[in-house]
Amino acid sequence: MTRTLILTRHAKSSWDDPAIDDHDRPLNKRGRKSAPAIAGWLRENGWLPDEVLSSTSARTRETWDRMGLDANKVCFHRSLYHADSEAMLAELSGATEPTVLMLGHNPGIAAFASRIVRRKPNHPRFYDYPTCATTVMRFDIDDWADIRWRSGQVLGFTIPRELLE
Repeated sequence: MTRTLILTRHAKSSWDDPAIDDHDRPLNKRGRKSAPAIAGWLRENGWLPDEVLSSTSARTRETWDRMGLDANKVCFHRSLYHADSEAMLAELSGATEPTVLMLGHNPGIAAFASRIVRRKPNHPRFYDYPTCATTVMRFDIDDWADIRWRSGQVLGFTIPRELLE
């Protein structure tokens, strides 16, 4: 059996109001366009989540909402807000559905992406993981509890700029 991970950084957020706490920042205009573009790419490729594990921030919640996708289970975890790669792995190991969409933040999500895949995609933006960057990976495991570093096979990687041009 296999498991599939869709790893998405939140869409571009707004810095218009410096008084807003970082956790509460909404998406900006570009971010509001990027999230549905990424969702369209996922739909076209048949990569749809059964479960969502997301940070509790306003920008990750809004990214998920604007993607317009459905999932059997959607969970928002404070522990994923600016989580490092180890914390992300710990949350993922508790997932129960076959295809998981994980929404998070840099720098943790870029580090997680680099550590979880066997071979990195040949894409110059994979390493910095810009806003709404998305990697889809397959794992040859029966249970998320069995996930290990350097075990994911990359099925696809994209950034919104490539989809919106």
